[in-house]
Amino acid sequence: MKKLLLLNAVVILIFGSALGQGRKATQKSTGEGAFYSGVYRNLFLEAGYSHADIDAKVAKAYQDVFEGPNKVYFEVGDSMAYVSDVKNHDARTEGLSYGMMIAVQLNKKDVFDRIWRWSKKYLQHQDGPREGYFAWSINPQTMKRNSEGTASDGELYFITDLLFASNRWGNNTGINYYAEARRILDAMWKKNGAGSIYNIINTEHKQITFTPEGDNHNWTDASYHLPAFYELWALYAKDGHEQFYRDCADTARAFLHRACDPVTGLNPDNSEFSGKPHGKWMQPAFRYDSWRVPMNIAMDYVWFRKDKSWQEDYARRFQNFLRSKGIDTFEDQFNLDGSRPDFILPAGNVKRLRHSLGLVATSAAASLVNKDAESLDFVHALWNAKLQPYDDGYFDPYYDGLLYIFSLMHLSGKYQIIKP
Repeated sequence: MKKLLLLNAVVILIFGSALGQGRKATQKSTGEGAFYSGVYRNLFLEAGYSHADIDAKVAKAYQDVFEGPNKVYFEVGDSMAYVSDVKNHDARTEGLSYGMMIAVQLNKKDVFDRIWRWSKKYLQHQDGPREGYFAWSINPQTMKRNSEGTASDGELYFITDLLFASNRWGNNTGINYYAEARRILDAMWKKNGAGSIYNIINTEHKQITFTPEGDNHNWTDASYHLPAFYELWALYAKDGHEQFYRDCADTARAFLHRACDPVTGLNPDNSEFSGKPHGKWMQPAFRYDSWRVPMNIAMDYVWFRKDKSWQEDYARRFQNFLRSKGIDTFEDQFNLDGSRPDFILPAGNVKRLRHSLGLVATSAAASLVNKDAESLDFVHALWNAKLQPYDDGYFDPYYDGLLYIFSLMHLSGKYQIIKP
């Protein structure tokens, strides 16, 4: 009888704990970040959709991007895989590291390990001034690198992916994730300008660089500013640079204040460290890279909430601007004042403004920050959107698809800090 009572107590304890874990992803937000509260809002649930439908929506998006006929994830042999920007016929550290983040968040260890092994084998420099860094682009058919250079956001994501994997799966299941993260970080701190290669973070300005090479070390990209990731490095990297990473998080938040227009909330793709547009390559404007900024700000708000007032004001301004352009019709490139730019940046070989799914997705993520009730309109718009060809036949399952999955995960409370 005592054994039966004990067994019942254990079942109740486990079941109750599971229910509590489920509630953490469905309760409304508290006044503090999820790192402290454990609460991740399920905004789709608050908008009236069911748990079953939400789970199915995320699963369908994953299936479309990773397994379906228009997938961007391709397995190689028994142990490797890559994510490809199919419209540009390459694999790049951006998409590879995004694929790893999706995999670790959704507990898909085999997918994570495959992408990491492929990235390490074919893109990570094993010697020379770039040792530990990654070539940012390669043709996966010919295995010829399109560039030996590094795009700083790839390393930023790789490090965070690996720290999360270490926390989730440990380091004794085939890959020492922590050691791999530390290898990149330790290599980063050894870069002192020799061969014109630097730390991916400009140590004087405490801001991420556009690339850690040559003059590109002296300016930045607003969409690379992920203060939440630096907070996690300070917690989990344990490499002796904890205070520097916390300073970088605060500096990234202050930078975003300056980079985002005070009326529209729009930011240029490329910026000086001051936040002013960097116009070296093209007319400064809100374009493809910029789409990620509202999603990144939402992540920092949900996870740490250290810049609450400004972030809430930003989300309101940004969504109000897009609403003024038509919530179902707003285009995907703007001058910072909200006007249409003279120069339209092509997507692959296609040069056209459209109502792009990627921006529909990330603008909906901002609803996690915007307290206005009508902000749910953006959530409904994303729910009704489809990852499918546009009316003119253009289709981007890579960038649109990855931002779509990221935003679905954020809005359903499935994009979380993975603690040890």
